[in-house]
Amino acid sequence: MLTFEPTGALLGATVQGADLSQPLRDADFSAVLAALGRYGVLCFKNQSISPQNLRDFSARFGGLQRGVSGIHEPGFPEVSVLSNVVENGKMIGLPDAGQDWHTDMSYNDTIGFVNVLHAIKVPHRNGRPLGDTLFANMHAAYEGLAPAMKSQLANYTATHDFNKFWEGMVNRPGSIRKPLTPEQRAKRPPSVHPVFLTHPITGRKVLYCNPGYVIRINEVSEAESERLLTLLFEHQLQPAYRYRHSWSVGDVLIWDHIGTLHNALPDYEPHEHRLMKRCQVLADRIFDPAFLAHGAY
Repeated sequence: MLTFEPTGALLGATVQGADLSQPLRDADFSAVLAALGRYGVLCFKNQSISPQNLRDFSARFGGLQRGVSGIHEPGFPEVSVLSNVVENGKMIGLPDAGQDWHTDMSYNDTIGFVNVLHAIKVPHRNGRPLGDTLFANMHAAYEGLAPAMKSQLANYTATHDFNKFWEGMVNRPGSIRKPLTPEQRAKRPPSVHPVFLTHPITGRKVLYCNPGYVIRINEVSEAESERLLTLLFEHQLQPAYRYRHSWSVGDVLIWDHIGTLHNALPDYEPHEHRLMKRCQVLADRIFDPAFLAHGAY
């Protein structure tokens, strides 16, 4: 039986009693789904798992997205490699993944549900882990909006564009990313979603309008869109809504994209090695009441 130990912060809990090298029982998986709604970020400590274990665990939550970078675990295209390690003069993974505030896959017609990351190498300096991941609670961000703002935005939609975040990373000093090719761009066309979503697990509203991918609020002029987006981005990134996860080797961290934003801190040097393996899970099942009720089809 799994237990969940809250961090005491606005987000986060540690899961006790799980060995992710083995499939979770249906009851335990259902408990994880409920805990994702309640805590937003779950950490399974001291996990020794293979890429196949990571893929199979992640696939319980929904369909898996393949990245456009092409840097993935051999034989497992759904398992991306995130790393600053260089072997034979070449990066073995994407070194700058997750940096700056965003929520993954909001640019898809079928949005993202969760990310699952397994920590293989964690950089340290003076005994302190580096490369923490910050999260922001979008349930709390919605609830903290002024009533007039909630009313104004209640039926508004926003356009999310993958290229916004990618180009931002391309233009960073020292980036190894290249601009998207027309073919890559075609695989990630912009999509439109409501500014407020009803979370499928909690049944509560969340602010679904992140600074990484949103380029426009569609029902107003461009100038008014810029004004509203500036207000929303500043509001949702207030320190009061944030949680910070410090990594340990063996952590498997899973977080809810619908109810959180995240930002991976690049506070380590090239010789301070970080290696993560990741699966990105689509929200193609979580809105189905049957899946929510039983944790499986």
